[in-house]
Amino acid sequence: MIHSTAIISDSAKIDDKVEIGAYSVIGGDVEIGSGTRIDSHVVINGPTKIGRDNHIYQFASIGDDPQDKKYGDEPTRLIIGDRNTIREFCTLSRGTVQDLGETIVGDDNWIMAYVHIAHDCVVGNKTIMANNVTLAGHVHVGDWVIFGGFSGAHQFATVGAHAFLGMYAGVNRDVPAYTMVAGQPAAPRGINSEGLKRRDFSEEQIRNIKNAYRLVYRKGLKLSEATEQIEELSKHQPELVIFLESLRSSERGIIR
Repeated sequence: MIHSTAIISDSAKIDDKVEIGAYSVIGGDVEIGSGTRIDSHVVINGPTKIGRDNHIYQFASIGDDPQDKKYGDEPTRLIIGDRNTIREFCTLSRGTVQDLGETIVGDDNWIMAYVHIAHDCVVGNKTIMANNVTLAGHVHVGDWVIFGGFSGAHQFATVGAHAFLGMYAGVNRDVPAYTMVAGQPAAPRGINSEGLKRRDFSEEQIRNIKNAYRLVYRKGLKLSEATEQIEELSKHQPELVIFLESLRSSERGIIR
């Protein structure tokens, strides 16, 4: 299961059912779970923990030092969950002590070629990142988010669950849950209704989310006024809770 040309540190913990391809390098303090496949010419440095049934394609760089001038060789970590696909030439960095000390990627994510996930990012589950997506440091991404090709997020931005970033969209503020943004500069263009249909949201739920979106973006209300109205609606429309939370928790301000 491990090619004879692969170089594996004595301190790495590799499950017996892990495949490692030719000329890959697995450094110290790396843990890889059962069923994970590492193709050829992959470099994984630690401390890094990788879960089960992942597939990491050739020439990816996983768990190397964060690209942060403040980094001083502190023992920070990268944590990757289960069943992720990480394609060619992706770079996923460890965290920094100035923040979490960890970069975290959840489960069932589809990460295409040349994606960069910087230090201290937290990525949820079931996201899709098309080719050349870039997440700067400290970005938080909710579940089911889709990033179009060459899109990205500014440092400390948050992208809420079920959001959609169109191709080339770069956001420097927070994107609320369910919201679709596109253009340069990126601007809100409605909700990700097609994605919600595919995830079995009912017509009523989608209609309720659209109504909440209109309160924020179409009614000319102050954000505080819109938030108050959405709070009342969410008492009977639970699908609005994550939208409400993404408005309340925003520290950079929402894209508007």
